[in-house]
Order: sequence, then C-alpha cells, then structure tokens
Amino acid sequence: MSQTMDDDWLVFHPSPKVPDLTLPPGAVDAHCHVFGPGDAFPYAPERKYTPCDAGKEQLFALRDHLGFSRNVIVQATCHGRDNSAMVDACRAAGGLARGIASVGPEVSDADLADMHAAGVRGVRFNFVKRLVDDTPKQVFQDIAARIAKLGWHIVVYFEAADLEDLIPFLEGLPTIIVVDHMGRPDVSKPLDHPDFGRFLDLMARNENIWSKVTCPERLSLQGPPYDDVVPFAAEVVRRFPDRVLWGTDWPHPNMKSHMPDDGALVDFIPRIAPTPELQQKLLVDNPMRLYWA
Repeated sequence: MSQTMDDDWLVFHPSPKVPDLTLPPGAVDAHCHVFGPGDAFPYAPERKYTPCDAGKEQLFALRDHLGFSRNVIVQATCHGRDNSAMVDACRAAGGLARGIASVGPEVSDADLADMHAAGVRGVRFNFVKRLVDDTPKQVFQDIAARIAKLGWHIVVYFEAADLEDLIPFLEGLPTIIVVDHMGRPDVSKPLDHPDFGRFLDLMARNENIWSKVTCPERLSLQGPPYDDVVPFAAEVVRRFPDRVLWGTDWPHPNMKSHMPDDGALVDFIPRIAPTPELQQKLLVDNPMRLYWA
C-alpha cells in the first residue's frame, strides 16, 4: 500500500523559533509522536490518515533546539497497534524517552515486558471516533488490569461531548489516568460552562486523574497566539498543579487550520503556568514522577 502522505497533510514547521522562555533544567516534552519513516516503519493498513515522515532523529533535534531534556512519545494512530517506531525511538534515546503504546487484547505478556524494558510506561485508549474504530469497553478494562501490574498508566483521548458517557468507565479504571488536551473543551463556551465544569469536577473527585494542558493550536478558534485557550489551561494548572503535564504534540497530526511554530508553543507556557514554581511542576517534577520514578 502506498505510503505517500495525504494531499491535504500539513507538514511540521521547518524552522521553529528558539523560545523566549528558558526551560527549567530537565524539562520534559510529555506529548509528542514519531511517524515512520514509512520505509522503515510502514503505516498501518487500517490507518485513517497517511502523514509525512517525522522520525526520531527529527524529534530529538527539536528536543534539543527547544531546550527540553526528555520526551514522552505517544503511539500515533497511523501506526495502529504496531508500536515499532515508538519503541525504536525510546531505545535510541538512551533513557531520555518514555513511551505510550497502543495495544489490543492479542498483546502477549512477553510483548508488554519487552516494551517495558524499552521505556514504555503506559497505554493510550482513543475514543475519538474520527480517528479509530469503536472498541468495546470490556476490551479496555481487560488491558487496564494487565498493564496495572507493570505500574503503567492509561492515557485517554476523547472529545468534550463524549465525557459524560465515559465518566463511569474512567472512574472504574485501576491506574493513574492522563487525559489528553484537557478533554478537548469547546473554548467558544465560557470557562464556567457546565461542560468544562464536568471535566474539572472529574479531576477534583479522582486524585488518580491527570491532564495534559496541551494543544492550544488544536483547541483554539482564533488561531495564534491562542488567547481563547489560555483561561481553560490556566484554570487546570491553578487547580491541579501536581497533576498536569505539557507537550508540543509534534509533529502535530491532522492539523487542518495551520501548522504551529513549536518555539511559539513553548512561549505559551508562561501564560498558563505563570510562576517558576508552576513551570517546574508542569515541566519537570510531574513528568519525572510519573515516567521516571
């Protein structure tokens, strides 16, 4: 099958700025991906999109350019359940990367052990219907029980409209749960809207639920500099400073409106974590506790 990227695919920024923000020593980019390259790590036949190649060498170069020390590499849906590209990147990073895998019920204990040795520390459950096919909740629950024995956690990706139906499932999971991109709030609604309140209440009730305050470029209706996203992310950081993570989302899969400058995204951080203490927790203390403890 052809590995040629989709005609409307937006390629990652070719020359991001050096951030104005000096990151604290040991900062972690806690949400990023690798795509292929397709000739070495073919994209999944069942994929919903075909991206540009964006391999580990480019990711590590960006890490150094922006001033990060480490990465958490999340399995991209274009690779399906073949985690080879992500695992290869983790191994190549020499201890400076951790991984989040995508697995199905067919995964063996030996496979999980191999991934753990490579640096994988969690699995991702994707509930975004335009990206993945529907999977019965029992499948996820069975996987959760198995990976809990390894001390792994679960990353969940869903859209705000689906949260209410997911709450009983999420509250029944046996591990730490990290929610991608604040559950994708509708930033056209006010901060005190019941939809976002439902997400904040979920975090308040469950101390095992964390959030990535990521992807203003994905959530914004206004575009750069993403003023409309600031209040939402800042509120999550303010209320839950010990349970938040941040990442670039490089190479920004399925962006349609524009391709962000990753250096400018780093400069978004002080707007949502305005003090050095909050930045230290967001970028160093929290990801190190979760992924490298």
